[in-house]
Amino acid sequence: MLTPVVDDDGAPFWEYAARGELRVQACADCGEPRFPPRPCCPHCRSFASEWRLMSGKGRVWSYVVPHPPLLPEYAAQAPYNVIVVELAEAPRIRLVGNLVSEADAPLDGVAPERVRIGARVQAVFSSAGLPQWVLERP
Repeated sequence: MLTPVVDDDGAPFWEYAARGELRVQACADCGEPRFPPRPCCPHCRSFASEWRLMSGKGRVWSYVVPHPPLLPEYAAQAPYNVIVVELAEAPRIRLVGNLVSEADAPLDGVAPERVRIGARVQAVFSSAGLPQWVLERP
């Protein structure tokens, strides 16, 4: 499995994810959430920030099913999905991940025809601390 490249601005995101928490950076002055993390608020130009806990709920905003896989490391799991999730509390924040049947499940565990734009999802975390998504149960 590939691991993310972690920089100073994004390190807290991955530290929280390793603990099973979905947090996004927000401006401590104007309150606007921002992703990807960066030192300065694009809205008010403040350098003050905090990490806000999210519910992990969202909806599928877009998706692709690579045929063939884009990265050789994932060839054995093709076809698999890559989804873009719009967060419920912060609709302008969109995270990329995979729709899986449960945390750490194979990427090809959800049939491509089950992926739908607008589907409600919930964040789960792999044992490596990667955010993944499962379909939300009513």
